Amino acid sequence: MTAPPKAFVSWSSGKDSAFALFEARRAGLAEIVGVLTMINEVHDRVAMHGVRNALLDRQAAALGLPCIKVPLPYPCPNEVYEARMAQAVARIKAEGVRHMVFGDLFLEDIRAYREEKLGAAGMHGIFPLWRRDTRALAQDMIASGLVAHLVCVDPKQLDRGFAGRRFDRDLLAALPDTVDPCGENGEFHTVVSAGPMFAAPIPVTVGEIVERDGFVFADVIPK
Repeated sequence: MTAPPKAFVSWSSGKDSAFALFEARRAGLAEIVGVLTMINEVHDRVAMHGVRNALLDRQAAALGLPCIKVPLPYPCPNEVYEARMAQAVARIKAEGVRHMVFGDLFLEDIRAYREEKLGAAGMHGIFPLWRRDTRALAQDMIASGLVAHLVCVDPKQLDRGFAGRRFDRDLLAALPDTVDPCGENGEFHTVVSAGPMFAAPIPVTVGEIVERDGFVFADVIPK
């Protein structure tokens, strides 16, 4: 039997990347050897999600994996993003890793972009959650013991009152029909604090909720 390839996970700190890591391991698709995260170097937080670096470090410790942090300016021109990502991929490849795991669900253009960039670098993508029904997938995540909170909400698509709420069955029942249950269209982003991918849960508390750059952020703080 062939051993699964070594892979890094594109780690957003949220539920999709966390569950993709879990499913890749469970299905024997990859041997996960590290995670890769984009960091907003102005705010010193996970890009887009706004998660504190301290919580990201706790996640990596709970995963038992090294975390490569890629600092990005803010705002970040696309050419800078691509250059720094290329440097990170080259570093991973130098460690003998040729695969990256992503938590993408159904956005074809995003997957095509990733595969194009990886292919140019001699790398391959693994998409453990691809095309799974997102309503069923959201329920599967919760049933697995995954604990997450909404850290970023697009108020144009979802009421700002959802920021900071736990991603659970009550939240799913409260989501408007126009919102994807996993937030795949950018309606919301999450941060994971417990689940089958972690050695132990990370105690957190929900702090200040602020609006910035057209999004509503909840500050989820590790205790």
